[in-house]
Amino acid sequence: MTGLVVAMDGPSGSGKSSASRGVARALGLRYLDTGAMYRAVTWWMLQRGVDLADPEAIAARALQPVLTMGTDPDAPAVAVDGVDVAGPIRTAEVTAAVSAVSAVPEVRRRLVAEQREIIGAGDIVVEGRDIGTVVAPDAPVKIFLTASADARALRRTAELTGTTVEAQRAAMARRDTLDSTRKTDPLAKAADAVELDSTALNLEEVIAEILRVIKEKE
Repeated sequence: MTGLVVAMDGPSGSGKSSASRGVARALGLRYLDTGAMYRAVTWWMLQRGVDLADPEAIAARALQPVLTMGTDPDAPAVAVDGVDVAGPIRTAEVTAAVSAVSAVPEVRRRLVAEQREIIGAGDIVVEGRDIGTVVAPDAPVKIFLTASADARALRRTAELTGTTVEAQRAAMARRDTLDSTRKTDPLAKAADAVELDSTALNLEEVIAEILRVIKEKE
């Protein structure tokens, strides 16, 4: 890697996306949402009727969808086979299915390789669940962003369509368990990551804290 790489990890609803885009915008860096890549593959699988209860069926088609990721923090585009899926990948249906797809080793190997290629040039903020531990373990700045269960459910409900706070609280508890216990690249805090609890902070305060950490690492 060359240039600055900021690895932003944490569970869903912790505020990673908004904070990552804000930091990238403030520093003139690129931005990559790795979670959107897993969502895009999940959307593709659902569209084609792949049995998501069958890891072998998912693995067999893991290399087929062609992803195109934009890295502009003001317009983080994502397309599959040339189709803009920035909206469709945020539905409750995709959210409910993405953990099953992202747990398949063949999917993770394929996407981690693509993520590393994008990150390679540096000058980027990358958000996900395994950036500091797997995708970019040598990143000079690692943040692990957390928040209370209620705060996370409220934030995720605002991001998604066709859902409720109660449904998201239950769904996120389930996904936390799946993400942190999967055999391949589980959600985990890197040993050298700075943990930041965003529960009582607004977006501007979270961004300011992350910028402070980056400045201290210089």
